[in-house]
Amino acid sequence: MTSRVHLPNFQTSSLVRRPFSLLNPSARSHTNRLFDTIRQPNDLHTLTLLNAADNRSLITFWSAPWCSTCQEIKPLVKRMIEEERVGEREGGLGFVEVDMSSVLIEDLPVRYRISSMPTLLAFSRQEAQFETKVTRPEDMRTEGFLREWLVSEARRGGRKGGGGGGCLGGEI
Repeated sequence: MTSRVHLPNFQTSSLVRRPFSLLNPSARSHTNRLFDTIRQPNDLHTLTLLNAADNRSLITFWSAPWCSTCQEIKPLVKRMIEEERVGEREGGLGFVEVDMSSVLIEDLPVRYRISSMPTLLAFSRQEAQFETKVTRPEDMRTEGFLREWLVSEARRGGRKGGGGGGCLGGEI
């Protein structure tokens, strides 16, 4: 009699390419990284793991191709992260768009309390930072607000809730 073991579906994709490094994780450069669009829950899980391992906050941009406001705001966010390198001095950011129109997306927007598009939601140490979620397009269009929010999320880095804290100052 044999029993079946169900393994998760690990698909090879161009989603994540992690360079090999002999350096201590804290000695790695903290450059911003852009990732391929997320179309299924496993992709988000993989990216939250990767960014947590690098002590880098992951910025998710929840949108759909038919959302004109999303298509207007996305280039601004990408430019700040990719070209202006906002957040690199504070520890770096990962950025990924989540395609809510994907047929494979399942209940991911419900799980992360996404009720409007566009939405910016940061993840730190694999935890969604609901208290700093940005849903107002007016805020996303305001470069000063957006820059400040990105820097704040980059500072949070691998720390929960932006804290540090604890009896050992967040060192353990």
